[in-house]
Amino acid sequence: MNNFAIEVFGWYGVVAILGAYALLSFNIITANRMSFQILNFTGAIGIIIVSIAHRNYQPAVIDIVWAMIALIALIKIVFFKRTISDKR
Repeated sequence: MNNFAIEVFGWYGVVAILGAYALLSFNIITANRMSFQILNFTGAIGIIIVSIAHRNYQPAVIDIVWAMIALIALIKIVFFKRTISDKR
């Protein structure tokens, strides 16, 4: 993969994660929305790509965990949505 594409993935990751955090902090979206978790998951993947390409493994490790958390949350939203909404 060329360097420009790697940098685009990395910057997308930064914008996606910070955007998701801002939207959550200002009560524009909630954490149980797919859009929030998709931004977190894809943002983490972007940062993982650029981190591994630059052999900077600390951000890669934290974002692997970040992506796994977002993926688990997405699975819960998709497959257990009825259960979650019934508890309210």
